Amino acid sequence: MRILIVEDDATTLKYVTEGFTAQQYQVDSATDGQQGLTLAKHNDYDLIILDRMLPKLDGLTLLSALRTCGNTTPVLILSALSHVDERVKGLRAGGDDYMTKPFAFAELLVRAEKLTQRNQVQPAATDLEVGPLSMELLTRKVTLDDQELMLQPKEFQLLKYLMENPNKVISRTLLFEAVWDYHFDPRTNVIDVHIAKLRRKFEELGYGELIETVRGAGYRLCKGH
Repeated sequence: MRILIVEDDATTLKYVTEGFTAQQYQVDSATDGQQGLTLAKHNDYDLIILDRMLPKLDGLTLLSALRTCGNTTPVLILSALSHVDERVKGLRAGGDDYMTKPFAFAELLVRAEKLTQRNQVQPAATDLEVGPLSMELLTRKVTLDDQELMLQPKEFQLLKYLMENPNKVISRTLLFEAVWDYHFDPRTNVIDVHIAKLRRKFEELGYGELIETVRGAGYRLCKGH
């Protein structure tokens, strides 16, 4: 993996560069926005880690310039600006993720891995199967023990995400952001409501235990009956 880090703070740049180098990434770096834009335009990167506030050319202007010229490299924005309005600006400018400073490198690494994996071309799956559950993605047909289930659009998307990650504990935050596509509000019970609806439909066919609640962690779709 080859990444570009555009960061004007020497301590942060050293910290991030050493972390990714230790993980066998090839790292290029720039300390101002103009230099970062030049490198991004003339090299192929798997990921760009971009500071929000930079000399010569700020991060959002750099990002907009890249997107305008058709560059689709995933961009993770790093910023000391943590207000939700600033995060929205970053994402609307074309950012794929937004992290606020200070940060832990372990979290930055996980987010970077997710972005680079998402950008890799994978054969498109057309069907999913988990135990007695089957889902045809093209027709949006879902069957449980060969009996068709009638699902609402969000129920379908929620189940699809769980079926793509069978036997894994998926947090409510991750489910919310994956299915509803915006940041999780801990006050909402929308996830619990939709999980309950799915469970009721499963229970009618004798499969009420397919979705397991893992207290304090999230939900898990089990392969067995």
